[in-house]
Amino acid sequence: MPLPAECAVPATGPLAERRYPEPSHPYRLPYERDRARVLHARAFRRLAGKTQVFTNRYSDHFRSRLTHTMEVAQIARTIARTLGLNEDLTEALALVHDIGHPPFGHAGERALDDALREHGLRFDHNLHALRIVEHFEVRYAEFRGLNLTLAVREGIIKHSHDYTAAEYPELSQYFLDQFPPLEAQLIDLADEIAYTTADFDDGFESGILTLAPARAGVRLFERFYAPMLEKYPDTPEKLVFNEALKRMLNALVDDLIAETIRRVLSANATSLEAIRHAPARLVAFSPEMEDLRMEAKSFLYTHLYNAPELRREHEEPDRIIRMLFQAWVAHPERMPSPHPEEISEEGAPRVVADYIAGMTDQYILTQFETTIAQNG
Repeated sequence: MPLPAECAVPATGPLAERRYPEPSHPYRLPYERDRARVLHARAFRRLAGKTQVFTNRYSDHFRSRLTHTMEVAQIARTIARTLGLNEDLTEALALVHDIGHPPFGHAGERALDDALREHGLRFDHNLHALRIVEHFEVRYAEFRGLNLTLAVREGIIKHSHDYTAAEYPELSQYFLDQFPPLEAQLIDLADEIAYTTADFDDGFESGILTLAPARAGVRLFERFYAPMLEKYPDTPEKLVFNEALKRMLNALVDDLIAETIRRVLSANATSLEAIRHAPARLVAFSPEMEDLRMEAKSFLYTHLYNAPELRREHEEPDRIIRMLFQAWVAHPERMPSPHPEEISEEGAPRVVADYIAGMTDQYILTQFETTIAQNG
């Protein structure tokens, strides 16, 4: 059962407006145009060369940041359509949600944040994504950035985090005293569903994860693996695993849809305005499913993300980013693109961090080898 139509973000009105007014398109709605602008952005293409969990030294079968993003978009679109929300807006938000991530996955993000902290600054991939779409993408003659709608810009920064006007006065235009629309809220949990199931898949494919610990430690996985093993007793283990994982993903999506409907109706939040002023975010898993999801997530941290086999994946980004960041902050003129005007306005640490964050894994390795080898 879809939610009332008033819960969805309309394709007209203030949220569909752009910072720089543009004439309407004869056959494409505003959020369809946003989706296309994200797809054609250079920063979106670079996601193909950025790590999700495994670098290319393992295999080229594993997810990149780009393929992960496409999986999030597929899941989010399905949820939005089932709930009766704005599917175009949801897909645009899903496609742009990771555009601010630096190379080397979460290890690279931690390393860049640590480097900036030494200068009293922070790295936040949501805020960096906003900088990308508003400043770094240069594709149009009449304005800088992609000129995305207010709804997409709000969703970029608020889909997974709530900011306060006291801490971030520069974001005051994004309704910081209100929750984002459901289209933005669901992106964070669609992301959780996508990477939880995908990381199980890649983890088993890599050989780091094994079946017995997963069956013993992840109740949600075992709930589906045991009946699939009984149904397909003579089938290769990997195919039985695939059947169980598919059902695990479906269970997470089904629960999210049902619980979101329950919470919206229980809160009588049957309009966009009511959703924004609800006591809490309304897109959620049921308490039971949230417990099972967190158990699976904890298992992945213990057995995959912090596994000895991936230690190099954590240590190498820290060393590379730290040394390259320090070298370029000390001598910004040695960057391939020095940006002297931006350095004078924002300072070398921020400009260097922005430059590094945009790199693919392979490009930063090339720059590291060139910079460190040439300058010691």
